[in-house]
Amino acid sequence: MGQRPTGKSSTGRVAALTSWREPALASASHAGMVNNLNDGLAWGLFPILFATAGLSLTQIGVLADLYPAVWGLSQLVTGPAYDRHGRKPFIVAGMLTQAAALALIALADGITAWATAAVLLGAGTAAVYPTLLAAIGDIAHPTWRARAVGVYRLWRDGGFVVGALLAGAVADLAGIRAAIWVVAALTAAAGILTWARMYETHPRSRHHNLSPRQPHTGSVVDLLTQPPGARSSPVQESRHGRANHW
Repeated sequence: MGQRPTGKSSTGRVAALTSWREPALASASHAGMVNNLNDGLAWGLFPILFATAGLSLTQIGVLADLYPAVWGLSQLVTGPAYDRHGRKPFIVAGMLTQAAALALIALADGITAWATAAVLLGAGTAAVYPTLLAAIGDIAHPTWRARAVGVYRLWRDGGFVVGALLAGAVADLAGIRAAIWVVAALTAAAGILTWARMYETHPRSRHHNLSPRQPHTGSVVDLLTQPPGARSSPVQESRHGRANHW
């Protein structure tokens, strides 16, 4: 468990684990990207939508403030909660809550409904945003944790770019509400994918419900220290005895 990644490709192997090979690390990276994709949409298109509906600058400012205000304050609640109850439920629920909030924004046509949606969007983001970093910390060994966080942040912060470009392109082609629907669908899909692929990473929750398929930190270190093609460790065996190579 205390071994360091060795070889010239160790950083590349950390990137591969965090991007697609390790289920929880990859799920966190992809959910983080979609989460920030929502931000690109919110900051770029929501004010235009609200303005075209005839809202005043003050009303638009209030709606724009609600989302980050709820997001920031709610983290004071979600932080202790996911330390007690685990990471995965909050990530999945947060992504699906964001998707529902986006759908409500696309459907609504008034400040009251939009304000409700902004509160939901902030609450969903608060359930996801810090939890994803905590999940990375649960899995990544200290000897390569900074690299794993760097790769995760590449994915997550890339969501700003993808969100702005995707939302802008769809809005040009089909309108602002269509762009919001597309992002809502992507967010819901990310939540479902996380539910299907990610295992619980929090030690307190995980030890109650460990299956042989679910790795611990040591098995991930094994992946980094073993040469490519090496035989999986016993922890990486599936329920049916077949090797799970991620």
